[in-house]
Amino acid sequence: MPTQQPGGGRHLAASEPVVEALDETECVPLIAGGGVGRIGYTSRFGPTVVPVNYDLYEGTIVFRTGLHSSMVADLRTGIADAEYNVAFEIDQVQPVTQEGWSVLIQGAAHFVDSDEELAPITELGVQAWPGGSKEQFIRIIPTHITGRRIRRATEPA
Repeated sequence: MPTQQPGGGRHLAASEPVVEALDETECVPLIAGGGVGRIGYTSRFGPTVVPVNYDLYEGTIVFRTGLHSSMVADLRTGIADAEYNVAFEIDQVQPVTQEGWSVLIQGAAHFVDSDEELAPITELGVQAWPGGSKEQFIRIIPTHITGRRIRRATEPA
């Protein structure tokens, strides 16, 4: 219901949240600048979600981890050319307005092992969040990209 401001003006009031589905063409620009995302996979101990710094390279997510990390051990299949399916999530939330967006990428975790593939990826400058020696680059090759945006619709108050 509209409320009258002193002087006869009207102001806008926040209403219920509106959830909008985002398609791949809307999602890619949101994640293009890199930042922090979370990789989700099934580890030997069960479901695991780990935050990592990432960048976007030729339509794939790139991040790095320790060569002998538990993630590397969990994602190596031991089968030639077989790749582990993972989920990768990136979001941005504005706590004050309770608005934001979330992008979910599903696809194969590909180990960057060849010098030819590694050369341009190292130039991205992706640094691991906790620092330290993180020699293993991993690319997530998307098979499915979806997202959603949550915003507050405004209506005359």
